[in-house]
Amino acid sequence: MAELIDAAVRLVAIVGAFLVLPLVAGQAEHKAMAHMQARLGPMYAGGFHGWAQLIADGVKFVQKEDVIPAAADRRVFAIAPAVALIPYLVVMVVIPVGPGLVGVDLDVGLFFVLAVMGVGVLGSIMAGWSSGNKYSVLGGMRSAAQLMAYELPLVLAASSVAMAAGTLSLPGIVDAWQWWWLPWQAIGGVVFFTAGLAELRRPPFDMPIADSEIIMGPMTEYTGIRFALFMLAEYAGIIVVSALTSVLFLGGWHGPVLPGPVWTLLKVALLVFVVIWVRVSYPRLREDQLQKLAWVGLVPLALLQLALTGVVRVLTG
Repeated sequence: MAELIDAAVRLVAIVGAFLVLPLVAGQAEHKAMAHMQARLGPMYAGGFHGWAQLIADGVKFVQKEDVIPAAADRRVFAIAPAVALIPYLVVMVVIPVGPGLVGVDLDVGLFFVLAVMGVGVLGSIMAGWSSGNKYSVLGGMRSAAQLMAYELPLVLAASSVAMAAGTLSLPGIVDAWQWWWLPWQAIGGVVFFTAGLAELRRPPFDMPIADSEIIMGPMTEYTGIRFALFMLAEYAGIIVVSALTSVLFLGGWHGPVLPGPVWTLLKVALLVFVVIWVRVSYPRLREDQLQKLAWVGLVPLALLQLALTGVVRVLTG
């Protein structure tokens, strides 16, 4: 009975975090971008610092008509948002927040995370193909090409941390982490975080959406709550990539004075701010620049980090 209650509490906590944290990230992006771009609009809804902007957006999406194009494959069109969103909920089950604070501690947790995260892009491909819109199809194909390009450096960078820790368990990696890993695994951390942003199709890697070229890419024909689910998937992905970067490269719950879970949340919040900062600061890459960055830039750096990790492991026994 105690085990059942414990499992229920963990499940409720994970689902609650999944529903709340992406919304907080979305609200933070509204506010941070408003300050960085001197846009006062998001500061007025609800009075003090525009606290009701998120509520206003939610009401707007719910009230919009749910339209399915006549030429669309209705079944695939309907389930695509869920396919894009659910993998991030599954990944959050194995991300540790503190010592013993994890939904499920898998021995192959890192392998599980990398496998499940790759499923999310299927939602974009399904949305693009099923919409019956040439711009949507183009956006879906760009998503597939982008995943193939950036999955390799992402996996290689994560592999270097697993090699250093000697385990694929995410809590095990955090337990093995030492402060000197910050410079030792710095290259891998940058590669992992950059590749993660590219897989999320966040600016400057938003070629599959490219609103000035193909409207909204795979999401062009989506309206109302279905469109909102794609937005929720994007912000859930930001939380997941930031949390994984914190766990793998920044020591997770390790830190002085404050409790472990607080350190984890602070590191995740800092990385979310970096994601927003990058969006505001850099223009969109061209498709050739995007592919060149992956194959000519990130893959060699990830291989260099993997080789460096192997050398250090051999020398330190």
